Amino acid sequence: MHATIGSTVTISYIGTLDNGRIFDSTEEQGPLTIILGSNQVFAALEAAIIGMAVGEIRNITITAAEAYGPRLEGNLLKVSRDLFPRECELRAGKRLQVQFKGGIERVMQVFEVNDQEITLDGNHPLAGCDLTFALRLDRIA
Repeated sequence: MHATIGSTVTISYIGTLDNGRIFDSTEEQGPLTIILGSNQVFAALEAAIIGMAVGEIRNITITAAEAYGPRLEGNLLKVSRDLFPRECELRAGKRLQVQFKGGIERVMQVFEVNDQEITLDGNHPLAGCDLTFALRLDRIA
């Protein structure tokens, strides 16, 4: 039996970046169950699973364009330091929930801090990165 569109499959994987750093893994949370064709994971990952048999292992690379897209300078936002309380610890790498006009909320990461302004990064942390998965198909339901 091989995985096809509409199959409910259970997979295990380790996701790494080009530098070998693990960005995600099913080792701690357990295997992931998805329905192929339901857009629960990247389309390129689904495409790699289709045709696999239970127990089969594949190493695949998903390009940045197929994953979280490129890092965009337009997703950097400079705001006045005065918009944040002085006691608020702001340091590069800190993630903040930011509310925009109309009640739209977005998680952004502090990119740079100085006395006058804060630069926030709205890019996904993995934007611009190719993602490599060591993937095993555990089950087809």
